[in-house]
Amino acid sequence: MKKIGVIGGGQLAWMMATGAEALGLELYIQTPNAEDPACTIASQVFLGAVDDAAITAEMANSCDVITFENEFIDLDALRSLEKSGVVFYPQLDCLAPLLDKYDQREYCNTIGLPSLPFATLEDESDRDCLRHKIASVGLPLVLKTRRHGYDGQGTFVLDTLEAVEATWRTLGYQPVLLEAFIDFEKELAVMVARSHTGKVSVYPVVETVQIEQVCRRVIAPARVADDVVKTVREIATTLMNSLNVIGIFGIELFLTQEGTVLINEIAPRTHNSGHYTLDACVTSQFEQQLRAVSGHSLGSTALDASIASKAMTPDTIPSKAMTGAVMVNLLGTENSDSDYAEKREALAHIPNAYLYWYGKKPSKIGRKMGHVTVLTDDPDSSGTVEHIIERIERVWYQNL
Repeated sequence: MKKIGVIGGGQLAWMMATGAEALGLELYIQTPNAEDPACTIASQVFLGAVDDAAITAEMANSCDVITFENEFIDLDALRSLEKSGVVFYPQLDCLAPLLDKYDQREYCNTIGLPSLPFATLEDESDRDCLRHKIASVGLPLVLKTRRHGYDGQGTFVLDTLEAVEATWRTLGYQPVLLEAFIDFEKELAVMVARSHTGKVSVYPVVETVQIEQVCRRVIAPARVADDVVKTVREIATTLMNSLNVIGIFGIELFLTQEGTVLINEIAPRTHNSGHYTLDACVTSQFEQQLRAVSGHSLGSTALDASIASKAMTPDTIPSKAMTGAVMVNLLGTENSDSDYAEKREALAHIPNAYLYWYGKKPSKIGRKMGHVTVLTDDPDSSGTVEHIIERIERVWYQNL
């Protein structure tokens, strides 16, 4: 398989470019906006909404297989294409239990993976049982829209019955998920891939830090006990094998104060928590996705930046083994058309820093404009990690 169709044209598709080149693959992109990041790296762009199956059908005529950059798709419409012979990876049957957050919780329970206490509200008729549903979860709780939420959108932390009722009313009594609020010690994440042959490859477990429910920082590897890492790896492997899926997933988890690992959410695609792999791992998450869906063997997931970073030259390869990384998202801090050239230059001059600028216009508050990854030879040191974070954020978020 040489011609890969990608539904979605944002930065996740854009960052597939290096992997596609390494594997000799062509990328075809379906996206609604000709200025989306991945349009610059595509062999051909098919303009249309990501849930427009007619555009997907047109793209499929040029492709060997179709994969996904996001999950905002019309699954039922794609099934008709599948019946006509269009190949999708991950398989549509594997996406079915994951696109709706309530279905995702139910699936995790079915296969015995550790989940949060949860309940659902389907429509306005559930107002009569609202108090009972809340009691089954407890307060405070997290209310989430069941589809199309990302970067904290559609997620609300609420601590009273009245707040739950008011928020749900504001959302038009659409289907929502109620989850227990977890007083966690850390938030964790892991990328995991599965190939055509059933081989599962798990990336290092990482720490994530959310600010206002949007991922701001990723620390690799996570500074947690070995038994926590083992548990996360087992969860990831069980999920992929239970689905019999081909592709790459991102799994977000909570580590509770008691040391229990619980699944937060599953993304059936590449994920923000795996951006560090571009420069810190032998195989990036983006190349790994392409390897999985095109039938190649999976690459090494090892943290070994001395041979991993495509951005390195003989002059920039570090003298010490770089076995850790800190990634910081560069979120929009204002509504502006600026390209932030001075800030970007300052970030690029941080030692062992690798800057990715997505080229989005305009900048909007909270919009993911880019990210920067800094490699380190001392990933277990809180002082090292915090110093890196402080240096990056002093440049980018200096006026906040």
